[in-house]
Amino acid sequence: MGVVRDPLRGRVRPEPEHTDEQIVAAMTPIRPARWAVLTGAGISTDSGIPDYRGPGSPARAPMTVQTFLSHPAQRARYWARGWIGWKRMTAVHPNAGHRALARIAPLGIITQNVDGLHQAAGSEPVIDLHGRLDRVICLDCGTVIDRDRVQEELDALNPGFLDTLGAAPETLETAPDGDVELEETAHFRVLDCPRCGGVLKPDVVYFGESVPRPRVDAAFALLGSASGLVVLGSSLAVHSGLRFVRAAVREELPVVIVTDGPTRADELPVQRSVSRVADFLRTWEDALGRAI
Repeated sequence: MGVVRDPLRGRVRPEPEHTDEQIVAAMTPIRPARWAVLTGAGISTDSGIPDYRGPGSPARAPMTVQTFLSHPAQRARYWARGWIGWKRMTAVHPNAGHRALARIAPLGIITQNVDGLHQAAGSEPVIDLHGRLDRVICLDCGTVIDRDRVQEELDALNPGFLDTLGAAPETLETAPDGDVELEETAHFRVLDCPRCGGVLKPDVVYFGESVPRPRVDAAFALLGSASGLVVLGSSLAVHSGLRFVRAAVREELPVVIVTDGPTRADELPVQRSVSRVADFLRTWEDALGRAI
């Protein structure tokens, strides 16, 4: 497993200068349909998906793309963990925060999450910056396969694997990207591409990969059409999200950041809330109702 440095190490949670009610009051002159929204793992924690860097989160070393590609044993390690974790991911549903954001109906959502919960809640448009866990792509021929089909094939290839674990699957901890904490994976059989026999990988951006340029361009185009940016549940620890905040600040757009831990943008001129995402969205939605 690769080691991922934590750029938030040593940072402390800021003390907000304004209440959520005051922040929302300053937001309401801009119609919801003029706000771009950037979301991170913190909006999905209430759905049961853990985050990487929230308060109390354990230190994690997610698999990098270099590790995934380095050896068949590493791919077996990922797919065994993901095979068990996917069964849990299919039972996850949008929470109150997702549903409130869908009702607020901003200009668009740029999400760093790979869970598809914004779409399930009815939000559109949504730019899946880091891809979608419900798709699998062949790294050789580019074929995209539905994750449920891959799951069925892995079921057939590994009929007795669960019996070898020495622990009930439901006792294994779920990681933020939908896999589980599992050590014994050497005997797991991996599916190759049914079209060309190539390497299959979840259609998500791993640590060490770059976000595809078309998605970046679409996200900047959305931001370019917006009058403000709201960040929900992201520590902005990785550049792929932080760059949009920096761009909004350069353009002198109002920026609101809502997350209950420190972020890499806390020293920028932004409005800062440390509330739970769902609580902040409830305040915003209530204020919009009063304004109407």
